[in-house]
Amino acid sequence: MRFAHLRRPDSPSALLAVVERDDAILVSDLVDDGPTSLQQLIERGDSGLAEIRSALEGTTAPRHPLGGCDFASAVLAPPAVLAVGLNYAAHSSELGLKTDTAPTVFTLWPNSLTGHQQTTSWPRALSEAVDYEAELGVLIGSPAKNVDAADALSHVWGYTVVNDITARNIQFAEAQWSRCKSFDGFTPTGPFVVTADEVADPQDLHIWTVVDGHTVQDASTGQMVRSVATLIAHLSQSLTLLPGTLISTGSPGGAGYSRDPQIFLRDRSTVTVGIDGIGELTTHCRILD
Repeated sequence: MRFAHLRRPDSPSALLAVVERDDAILVSDLVDDGPTSLQQLIERGDSGLAEIRSALEGTTAPRHPLGGCDFASAVLAPPAVLAVGLNYAAHSSELGLKTDTAPTVFTLWPNSLTGHQQTTSWPRALSEAVDYEAELGVLIGSPAKNVDAADALSHVWGYTVVNDITARNIQFAEAQWSRCKSFDGFTPTGPFVVTADEVADPQDLHIWTVVDGHTVQDASTGQMVRSVATLIAHLSQSLTLLPGTLISTGSPGGAGYSRDPQIFLRDRSTVTVGIDGIGELTTHCRILD
């Protein structure tokens, strides 16, 4: 199954919907007192998802064309957003940074979350070196504490697409990476979250980025230095990964910073990051003078 947070013209609030092909069915039309957000659905556990699956069978609930809706962030109000840096060797090398013996982990701030086809803007005075990073997002479904890598994927609820937008000048000027990646709108997610059963192997997914019509990243999640399972196991040793936690698992090579000439996101740039079987996430860019 795949889910999205949608805004319809007659409702300014984001509504949780099941997406089937090019249509959306509101969860509120399927289940009485149903969850109003993906976070609430995840917190209901297996029974919550099973209830929606059952309600979908033969439903006559209204279907809404996706083309008539706006997308909010696929992930709203998660307990935490954890990001992993330097998890593809090619990306570490192109940034001139070393892949350490342990993962590089930092947090992304909630104000940075935004949705598909939304516009992200930033002041020119803060950065003219804003970069794109396609990443696989992993959503935790059940509490994970001290889990083994062999069992880690059983704690995954689903997957989404993340664009980890980064102000490179700030990244290389400060010791920590949260601020440079947490401007308002710097963490687009979506358009969809697909349930874990839709992804047979998170290490066998094509991942790519297109900026202004040019493919700039083209890789496989199999190139990760540390697999999704390894990352979950590592993180769970020091903290309990709560249901709804989003883990952004790192970006492959091809960042704009490393190119000659460099490619940064410009005023009116359009960037699309995609992962096979999960979705394509588009962001429009504006630089404010």
